[in-house]
Amino acid sequence: MKYPFIALVVVVSACASEPPPDVHAVGQSQLPPKAVAQCIAVKWANNSGQTVYSQYVLANEQAFDVYVPGQQPPGGASAVVRQAAGGSGSSVGFRGTDSSVTSSINQCL
Repeated sequence: MKYPFIALVVVVSACASEPPPDVHAVGQSQLPPKAVAQCIAVKWANNSGQTVYSQYVLANEQAFDVYVPGQQPPGGASAVVRQAAGGSGSSVGFRGTDSSVTSSINQCL
């Protein structure tokens, strides 16, 4: 009975690390996902003076969504930070239409 549960966890983990289909690629970073997500959140909060929400998407600090100031989970515009394929560095994308915030994302890559 333990084997189906373990297989299910592996399948769910693999699916959860993929970015959603409505995400536009921004770039890659050699930094781990947590460091990139924190950098983006701090830059957005400092530039806007507003609260920025950051959400763990996958355990072990492998995936984060950082919501644009004024946006809230689960459907708001956000930076999508995932562990890069191969486990080294991060893959960063953006979900939403506000392209003016992507310059702050690029500063964290």
